Amino acid sequence: MTFLYPRLLAEQAKPLFEEYSGLTLAELSQRVAMTHESSVYVATGGDRISTTRLTELREGVLDLAKRGGFPNRSDRVSNADFDLQLAALLHAEMGMVPAEAASRDVWAFLALVVLPDVSFWRYPQPPKDRVLGTDLTRHVLGRLWWRAQLVRSPGDSDPYHALNILGEAAFDQIYARRAALGGSPHLVRAILRVWQGLDLTGLNERETLRDFLKRLLRLAPFVLFDGIEERSLDEELRLVAQESLDAQQRTPHPDSVPQSVSLRNMDTGTDRTDPATDSSGREAPVESGRLTFVEICAGAGAQALGLEAAGFDPVLLIDSKADACFTIDRNRPAWDVVCIDVVQFRPDMRPDIMGVDLLSGGLPRVKSLAAVARPEDADERRVLRAAVSLACHIRPKAVLFENVPDLVLSANFEPDRKWIESELADYGFRSCWNVLNAADFGVPQNRSSGFLVALQAPFFPAFSWPLPSELPPPTVGQVLGRSMASRGWKGAEQWIKSADRVAPALVGGSDRRGGADLGPTGSKKAWSTLGVNGNSLGDEPPGADFPSDEQPKLTVEQAAMIQGFPSDWEFSGGKTSRYRQVGHAMPPPLAAAVGRAVAAALRG
Repeated sequence: MTFLYPRLLAEQAKPLFEEYSGLTLAELSQRVAMTHESSVYVATGGDRISTTRLTELREGVLDLAKRGGFPNRSDRVSNADFDLQLAALLHAEMGMVPAEAASRDVWAFLALVVLPDVSFWRYPQPPKDRVLGTDLTRHVLGRLWWRAQLVRSPGDSDPYHALNILGEAAFDQIYARRAALGGSPHLVRAILRVWQGLDLTGLNERETLRDFLKRLLRLAPFVLFDGIEERSLDEELRLVAQESLDAQQRTPHPDSVPQSVSLRNMDTGTDRTDPATDSSGREAPVESGRLTFVEICAGAGAQALGLEAAGFDPVLLIDSKADACFTIDRNRPAWDVVCIDVVQFRPDMRPDIMGVDLLSGGLPRVKSLAAVARPEDADERRVLRAAVSLACHIRPKAVLFENVPDLVLSANFEPDRKWIESELADYGFRSCWNVLNAADFGVPQNRSSGFLVALQAPFFPAFSWPLPSELPPPTVGQVLGRSMASRGWKGAEQWIKSADRVAPALVGGSDRRGGADLGPTGSKKAWSTLGVNGNSLGDEPPGADFPSDEQPKLTVEQAAMIQGFPSDWEFSGGKTSRYRQVGHAMPPPLAAAVGRAVAAALRG
């Protein structure tokens, strides 16, 4: 029997989420219901789920939660076990087809109406996507249904046994990070069958799995996996897997350990023993003088790129946006990226980050307490508090946080500065603040950023802020001229001459705005004086038939060049997502300048 589930549309779900974020679990339990006055159904496609069946579903989920410690706090091991059992229960009992399961509004209804107490117990203070379903690969319930959907073997006595083969972080490599493969349950089940039979002794399973999936991706354009019978497909995959094993054995990674790292426990981080590695994946020798860092709110990797140029190698990068994590993985596959909200991250998940040389992050743009007008404005402040708390817990030698200039200059942020300095001082840090303009460091953009640099007391006297370059920054025409002329536009030469200044700050990267454009009216006017149409972004540079007297639009790649990204840096996601990654970025040349100043202080 196929059932239709009530849908709680975003206009009703968002205020409910904001209200529930401030309630206790006991209060949430009192809000449980099987209906909601604002819920809707699609018109056709099955029978509407009855309140009786919804009640039975809740009772089943609640029983599993109680075994996992509900309503008290649980640990990561019990959470992982709860997720495995819940995935099987949801998929087996809900009677839902994939088209229904693809609706984020269905999962919002279940998380906020039927199971609000369990949802907020599983993820205390959850980010919105965990509850609202804006990203189903992260939804507290939806991600588990889809995980079970991909691994279920209908003919087996235990159809969901494959859930036990990989932990969520490893499964994410197949499903979320390798979407071209994750869309085929037939292929996913074959991957799991083959993986379970491999001898991985002496190899790092995470790196071997990554190599295996990359080899499959290279075959994907030429092989119709869904058209291959199960036994033949398993044989094909074993051959590919053996190539990965041979490659890993010929070139062992530095994080290879005497015994296989358990992917089943990758979520907890308890099995990790990774040393620092350089950008090629090789262990950085101690005598090389390279330093280590952890990056939070890493975005598309811009600040990490700058720090890499300044002599730092990442131990771990963290970001909550899947597309941004995919971007980093696509360009720096040796970097260790975890897709998680930093508010939910705990240092004990990754013991190897304790005592790194630097904790860095380009934090979401905060508003002063006086200017916080909406509940969602508080999200950025939660990230700020989590960042400071993380610094206090992992005790790096230095901290580098970037944010709005007002955080450094405005009297409205004075309480925040005092609180941050006081918290860090309790753990031996001394702090200093400054505002730097990217244009002073070779970036073709008039973009100011506020910085906090804090160092452990012995290193602080050696720190000094980087001095502006003695050379003027390149103009927009100089940076984008070759790109604008690449498709034969006849107006390119004149455009290059007229775009004779640095750009205004790239804006329009906010998740709360619409599509990709160059920002509000004032910003668009400033771009217009440079000969750029800022109303939206283009898909490619102007061609030979583009009128010479019209203003071209920037592409995402051209916007990235204005930010100072390398020309070969590839971004994942749709146009809006890719542009937001660019708009959120701190220009790598500016990050490199500040990073070199921090590195000089740490080296004495």
